[in-house]
Formats: sequence, C-alpha cells, structure tokens
Amino acid sequence: MRKSELIERLGEKFPHIAKADIEKIVNSMVDRIIDALRKNERIEIRGFGSLFVKLRKGREARNPKTGIRLSIESKHVPFFKAGKELKVLVNKSMPGK
Repeated sequence: MRKSELIERLGEKFPHIAKADIEKIVNSMVDRIIDALRKNERIEIRGFGSLFVKLRKGREARNPKTGIRLSIESKHVPFFKAGKELKVLVNKSMPGK
C-alpha cells in the first residue's frame, strides 16, 4: 500500500475529516517516525510492531561482475519487527489456513 492509498482509505473510513487534514496527519506521523529513528529512538506500536535502527558493520566485498574488491563502510539501517498480535492476524487471514 502506498501512502496515497492509505490517505484515500482513511478518507473513506472518516468522511467527516477533510482529506487535506488526513494527509497532514499521515505526513506528520511519518515525519515523527523518521525523526525518532534519526535520534536512534525505538518506536513501539502495541499490537503492530516496533521500528529501530541497527548498525551494519563495514565489510570487504567483491563486485561479482568485475571481481574488484570493494570496501563497504558501516551504516545505520532501519529495521521493523512485527508484534505478536500482527503475526497472529496475518496468519489467520492468509489463504490455506
């Protein structure tokens, strides 16, 4: 789902709220999540999951096409860990279950 689709669905669910206001709310939430991750804060949404940042260590790699050795620097990478309730709900709704 794209952010625009999320805004559209929220607009359908809450027709009394202007779409422009819903867009501001969604953008504000995304901005706050990004700010928190930049500050290395953990974000936990009960029943959904948590977002956090991990440090991926630097390493030596090889370009498979040319065989040239490369040095990859360490970097911070955002991670999402699904909560237990979300896992249960997803597994209940999957076909074949």
